[in-house]
Amino acid sequence: MDNTANRQIYTVSELTDKIKDMLEDEFPFIWIKGEIANCYIPASGHRYFDLKDEFSQIKAIIFRKQANNLKFDLEDGLEVTGFGRISVYAPRGNYQIILEYIDPAGVGALRIAFEQLKRRLEEEGLFDACHKSSLPKMPRTIGVVTSLSGAVIHDMVNVLFRRFENIHLIIAPAKVQGINAENEITEAIELLNQQDQAEIIVLARGGGSLEDLMAFNSEIVARAIFASRIPIVSAVGHEIDFTISDFTADFRAPTPSAAAEIIVPEKREINHKILKMKYDMVNSIQHFITNKYKDLHSLTKSMKTPKHRIEELRLKIDHLTNQMTTYVYQRLQRGRHRASLENIRLNNVNPISYIHKYKVVNDFIYKNILIIMRNYAKNTQYRLKRLEDTLVALNPMAILQRGYSITRTAGKGDQQIIMNSDLVDIDQHLEILLAKGLLRVKVQDKFNN
Repeated sequence: MDNTANRQIYTVSELTDKIKDMLEDEFPFIWIKGEIANCYIPASGHRYFDLKDEFSQIKAIIFRKQANNLKFDLEDGLEVTGFGRISVYAPRGNYQIILEYIDPAGVGALRIAFEQLKRRLEEEGLFDACHKSSLPKMPRTIGVVTSLSGAVIHDMVNVLFRRFENIHLIIAPAKVQGINAENEITEAIELLNQQDQAEIIVLARGGGSLEDLMAFNSEIVARAIFASRIPIVSAVGHEIDFTISDFTADFRAPTPSAAAEIIVPEKREINHKILKMKYDMVNSIQHFITNKYKDLHSLTKSMKTPKHRIEELRLKIDHLTNQMTTYVYQRLQRGRHRASLENIRLNNVNPISYIHKYKVVNDFIYKNILIIMRNYAKNTQYRLKRLEDTLVALNPMAILQRGYSITRTAGKGDQQIIMNSDLVDIDQHLEILLAKGLLRVKVQDKFNN
């Protein structure tokens, strides 16, 4: 039996529209839970992905406007809970869920966003120790980025001025939570770097929930900290709280008050160290001077006077003169011996005239040599006497004994002889060496001729 006339035949579009109407009417808005897979972001900025469980999966989409309000990034493997509506995409005959809201299942969105940002910045190297600057040991000017309305600034000021009252503070006020807080913190850090007066910057905020600390977990603040030329201390929250700022900063303090104690030394301790160093230095100088006096005394005892030196030289000259006289006498004797031999030889050949001639010449030479030797000895003694007189005249002790003195600079190292008043300064310490004794003086006035 042909029932073709009673059949209701749908076109594909009609059937798709009917299914679309049924699904959208039956599931206007629903909650759904699943694991994200195959997530991708086209140029439009919409997020497309699959939601799946152990047995099934469904296409899902969240449009750009809603996605920009998410506090975390969608990524494969993340289990989420979403709120949306079922829709059918007629051109392909696919059904999907259009989500208006998404939240991580089991773990809060802020915690997920924190872990995602932390992982990404760590991979970029913003937390590496090689990029961190050392803190100045005794900063004179400290920049503080915090809220003026909180108790944090008052606590820090009390601690800072209790430890070192001469410290200078530059307060860069900024919101530490709420709308636009991360931008104000970033601007405060950049302002302190532009002013270039602070030697260290402290980011200070009291404790709170993860949501309260959200500004210090933002990427913009992290990059501002990393770009800062001035070392930054992160003192955000309580000791158990950790923020992205803590990882990026050059140093993390558990609390703002602890940061104040860490970056500023206690003045009393510094004064105590200075006094101890002064005491040790004075003792060291006194010990050095005592040793130098002992060395000077030993050198004075061992040093030979000019007269003694002249006597040594005179003995040496006499010795050399005797050696030279002996040498000349021996040469003369050898000459005489050779002359005798020649006389004998000449006598043997009877050259009487030549023998007489050579004898006269020989006697003449002998007399002249004796004259030369006597003159040389007299000249040598005369030069020696002049040298002795010169050395005695130049002897510093002889000069000092005539009433003169030697003025020189005081202190360790090479000492300079003062010959001109331009070489000394008022209140400079000098030493005056006398024939007997040493004077230490301090210049009160000077006159230039």
